[in-house]
Amino acid sequence: MDVLEIGFAPGKHLAFVAKDLHARVAGVDFSENGVRFARQLFETLGLAGDLRCENIFDTTLADGTFDFVYSVGVIEHFADPREIARRHVALLRPGATALILIPNYKGLYGAVQRYFDPANLAIHNLEIMTCDRLQSLAPKDLLQSCRTFRCGRLDPSQVSLHGKWPRAVARASHLALTAIGHVQPVQIGVLCPWLALEMTRARA
Repeated sequence: MDVLEIGFAPGKHLAFVAKDLHARVAGVDFSENGVRFARQLFETLGLAGDLRCENIFDTTLADGTFDFVYSVGVIEHFADPREIARRHVALLRPGATALILIPNYKGLYGAVQRYFDPANLAIHNLEIMTCDRLQSLAPKDLLQSCRTFRCGRLDPSQVSLHGKWPRAVARASHLALTAIGHVQPVQIGVLCPWLALEMTRARA
């Protein structure tokens, strides 16, 4: 598969896709330092990847060339994310799928983050953080289908515990909560750390 990650720096997700899923990977990110780090990571791991420091709205990647396009924690930093959601789909081949993940800050995680790190929460577009609002961003004229859903187990990495607690306490709490998340038997809506928008491009 040809897989593209939008906003891929520092490259850890994309490296996993390349190494464990054996995909041909590409990435676009606007951060020069982030792309530099990702290229070093790929070189260290002996992985191949087309890693570009470009603006996704003016990328040299051709539309209609990928089997899967995704982003993790990117579009919620845009005041109006409709155009970047559209770019995810435009880069797909007909019949291929895009997946957008954003943090679930509208409920429990947002309330906790507001206590620990309100400045970080302020750089997120909270208005899109419901399934209905997220689905409204999808470019329906390009799509065969789309759906939204909550996903994931308990994940303390969504909260800046070190913003209020001593670093050692925050670290220990993070490890303990992560362990609980790993043994959590089923997904529980309020504890899901991510909202997902899955879009399949129309074939014609």
